[in-house]
Amino acid sequence: MLLAEAAARRGLEVATLDGPLLVERLTGRRVHWYGGPLAADRIGGRLDLALLEPADDWLAGLPEEFTGRRIELTTLSEAWSVRRPLFAKPPSDKQFPAAVYTDGSRLPRQGDRIGPDTSVLLSDVVTFAVEYRLFVLDGQIATGSRYARYGRLDIARLDGDGSETQVRAFAETLLDEARDSLPSAVAVDIGLLQDPDTGGEQWAVVEANMPWFAHSYAADPNAVLDVVLRATGPQGQVAARDQRFIRQRAALLTGHETGTPI
Repeated sequence: MLLAEAAARRGLEVATLDGPLLVERLTGRRVHWYGGPLAADRIGGRLDLALLEPADDWLAGLPEEFTGRRIELTTLSEAWSVRRPLFAKPPSDKQFPAAVYTDGSRLPRQGDRIGPDTSVLLSDVVTFAVEYRLFVLDGQIATGSRYARYGRLDIARLDGDGSETQVRAFAETLLDEARDSLPSAVAVDIGLLQDPDTGGEQWAVVEANMPWFAHSYAADPNAVLDVVLRATGPQGQVAARDQRFIRQRAALLTGHETGTPI
């Protein structure tokens, strides 16, 4: 794991969460986290972890010039009545698959982690020709990677990519607009939208992610680690401007995700 290797080179101890004995050993120590939100929710209180994440409504609140499509944040019960093709995804956690649905009635109804009040992001169905993940620190791109073409995995470093100049230009404008609405450490996905009818193209935001639960692909692991360390850590070391982005642990915690305390 490249991120673990980067942490080890800095002299950080890396441990994989494999049971309660590890949590007991780490209690009282300064701990950072890279892994799933369910596991983090289970152990976060004992380890004094504060995890930064974008607000659920961040994407829906962006001007359409940055999204290139209609997006709304609603609940599953409201989405079930939508009678048009749509793309639906959970805003942050992965409670159900992000996918294109023929209409809202096809969305999940019930499960261990979902119910009528579960939040869901709905958007128009669009085509991204290429997509990039940017790890952002203090409003600047720390590192990035291409990760898909037309929905298929296609990984390459941002540095030297044929669209690097356009990616950075769009991201600079976006991050300037969204500086106050994102945590200081975040992963932001952007892509090139294609209109199948006109052939027109537009750079747009795909989504914002928790950097501590975001695949780094071909991004520089040392720079990714900088972002992850800022986005996770002791409650008392979170800057005032990031306090409102601290993840609130769910009341009911289930599942068996693992992760890596750093």
